[in-house]
Amino acid sequence: MHQQAIGTTPPAVAMDGIFKALADPTRRDVLERLSRKSASVSELAEPYRMAMPSFLQHLKMLENCGLVRSSKAGRVRTYELTAEPLKLAEDWLGRQRRLWERRLDQLDDYLLTMKDGGDSP
Repeated sequence: MHQQAIGTTPPAVAMDGIFKALADPTRRDVLERLSRKSASVSELAEPYRMAMPSFLQHLKMLENCGLVRSSKAGRVRTYELTAEPLKLAEDWLGRQRRLWERRLDQLDDYLLTMKDGGDSP
């Protein structure tokens, strides 16, 4: 998958994949666990009560959007967190937060003006 430099606006498709992956609690939990240390598929799957093919679909989605990467040594596939897509999501959310804070500040100023009598002398 094409990785975009931090500071540029990522393509909507990439952001859609990141947010779709983050929408699922199992995938968020896997990412949280991988933030502490890399782990094998069996280590990652162990706490979940689901069939391995279903769990592998979660890992595939995380890998397809770039949130994790895997490597294989012999028969063991190990996953690790890739932080850059999380940074892209954080940057996007930060821009949205700043936009809405600015809009809410403007609304607050307007409402205070209206409360104080508006434009009357």
